[in-house]
Amino acid sequence: MGLFDKIKKSLFGEDENTDKETKKDEKTEEENGEKAADVEEAEQDESIEEAETAEENPEDDSSNQSNDVEEEQSEQDKEDTAQEDVDSDSTDNEENEVEDQTGSEEQQSENQTELYEKGLEKTNKGFGARLNRFFAQFRTVDEDFFDDLEELLIESDVGYETAEQLTDALRDEAKLQKAKSRDDLKKVIVEKMVELYDQNGDSENEKLSHHDDGKTNIYLFVGVNGAGKTTTIGKLAKRLKDEGKSVLLAAADTFRAGAVEQLVEWGKRVDVPVVTSKEQADPASVVYDATKRAIDEQVDYLIVDTAGRLQNKKNLMNELEKIERTIKKLAPDEPTETLLVLDGSTGQNALLQAKDFDKTTKLTGLVLTKLDGSSKGGVVLAIRNEMKLPVKLVGLGEKSSDLADFDAADYAVGLFHDLV
Repeated sequence: MGLFDKIKKSLFGEDENTDKETKKDEKTEEENGEKAADVEEAEQDESIEEAETAEENPEDDSSNQSNDVEEEQSEQDKEDTAQEDVDSDSTDNEENEVEDQTGSEEQQSENQTELYEKGLEKTNKGFGARLNRFFAQFRTVDEDFFDDLEELLIESDVGYETAEQLTDALRDEAKLQKAKSRDDLKKVIVEKMVELYDQNGDSENEKLSHHDDGKTNIYLFVGVNGAGKTTTIGKLAKRLKDEGKSVLLAAADTFRAGAVEQLVEWGKRVDVPVVTSKEQADPASVVYDATKRAIDEQVDYLIVDTAGRLQNKKNLMNELEKIERTIKKLAPDEPTETLLVLDGSTGQNALLQAKDFDKTTKLTGLVLTKLDGSSKGGVVLAIRNEMKLPVKLVGLGEKSSDLADFDAADYAVGLFHDLV
């Protein structure tokens, strides 16, 4: 099933009531069948008992023997009844556990969808409002309509290349579906945007990678100052710690004033140790000490905070290469993830940063922060389309729980739900 199929129910008013009613009817039929079977079994037992009673009382001198048989049968019936009660309780408990687990998963999914809708409210009002105003003004679907639409998409930080691809696809699809009304055209636009995102990646790659063989997972965080690296690391450390994982932090941002102290404070807050060194120390030496400790102590996750840098500063970018070489001396297959943290409110500048960082250190994914305060969430589509890089985490608020795994369906619903 494609991504668009997954979100149609939320976007276009299709719901899951039919499926739920079908499942409910099936469950009712199953319960009625079980009750009918129980009644039939009880009637058969009564017939057998009557027949046994008639056979057990032919003569008076056999009454004691009959009583003994009846007592034994009564005891057996009690044991059978008790066993049936145990089996019934066991079955009920299993059914309740399955229902509780299903309910918990559904509740978790609903909570995440609500988090996305709330976190993307500003983006939705900016992006969605522009499109709604655009549709309110158009009169005919002609070349001027598509030229204006392309310009609007560029202004919404979708990017020139992506906007051009979208407009071409929309032009063909609108003709194919003979879309003329506002609602038809809105649906086509959303559908093509989602399809463009979906065809440029695998949803499985949007999840954070981790080892299942007990090896330490090393996550290397990079990005410019102010993007939210340290805060993201602290929130992720809390999540992993709450999941029962052992976590170690490395404060390799040794040149920015207060950077080490900030990470140490996060470590105290979430009860996670932090490897530090003196100010102005070589960042690679901090990473070496942290990597060695993580391997020796068999820590589940080592998260490295690197110095913030401008992507056009060659000497600072070279420091990233040195850090990676240092990690590989002790753990040749690491880092597990190299994540670029981007401020979602910077729009197209975030795309430029991603391209430059990817030239220096091979990125495995992106973290978009501050989306709750941004109207430029359309950059996610541009990054995915032009770089084929998955977004793995998104910051949708100030609380630790507001760092969410990226979910394309929830993102699309949050971005478009007021548009259609």
